[in-house]
Amino acid sequence: MAIKVYKKNNAGRRFMSVIKPEGVTDKRPEKSLLAPLPKKAGRSRGKISVRHQGGGHRRRYRVVNFYYNKLNIPGRVLHLEKDPNRSALISLVCYADGEKRYVLAVEGMKKGQEIIAGESVSIVNGNCLPLKNIPIGTIICSIEMKEGKGAQIVRSAGSKATLMALDGELAQVKLSSGEIRLIGKECYAMLGQVSNFEHSAERIGKAGRSRWLNRRPAVRGTVMNAADHPHGGGEGRQPLGTHPKTPWGKPALGKKTRRQKKRSNKYIVRRRSKK
Repeated sequence: MAIKVYKKNNAGRRFMSVIKPEGVTDKRPEKSLLAPLPKKAGRSRGKISVRHQGGGHRRRYRVVNFYYNKLNIPGRVLHLEKDPNRSALISLVCYADGEKRYVLAVEGMKKGQEIIAGESVSIVNGNCLPLKNIPIGTIICSIEMKEGKGAQIVRSAGSKATLMALDGELAQVKLSSGEIRLIGKECYAMLGQVSNFEHSAERIGKAGRSRWLNRRPAVRGTVMNAADHPHGGGEGRQPLGTHPKTPWGKPALGKKTRRQKKRSNKYIVRRRSKK
């Protein structure tokens, strides 16, 4: 994997870079695994409910299989692809029964590699096993939180988790944030680290590229008028006051929003580390 840095021959290129992952194909995506992706522009019933969204390049959704329901059927990786809807790479897998599916690609996955999911398959990156059959200390990703519900956590580019211990019917998993969480031993996970770990090093470089990604400009509250934002108004630059606020006066940073009596609190052994 390499990072291509553009020549500084104009303002837009001055700080721009793109990730060039190795082994990624330039073929068109598998037609049978595409789905429509209507644009919402941050609106619900015509009203803006999420700010700073809109525009964006036209795209279609790649139907990625996060369910571990092809057990003991080997599949061969046909090629790796970039997915416009996620930061990680995806791989097109053709299984022995002829079915093709997109799955999340892990670091080091290559064209022609054979992967398989099952109760007692070999410990190789890309294979999928229940947590109870994975050795302690193994790097895992794409983890189920509830048996049969499909992978819900550790799915973004470069993310990984570590299996810390097995305790009765539960397994202790340490997430990238430092949080240690209890997950059922029957839940499946994929071995390895999610691909495209250099994604965070990519520099957008110019405003237009953000618009391609469906991101509209975000104006700072401190440069607004007092009527438009709690941070606004005053002569010259003014301090924020007690704490950063939203345009509606609610706490914006540092406020805990998790419910105090959430049912899943009992599954958190240690909270994520503070930055």
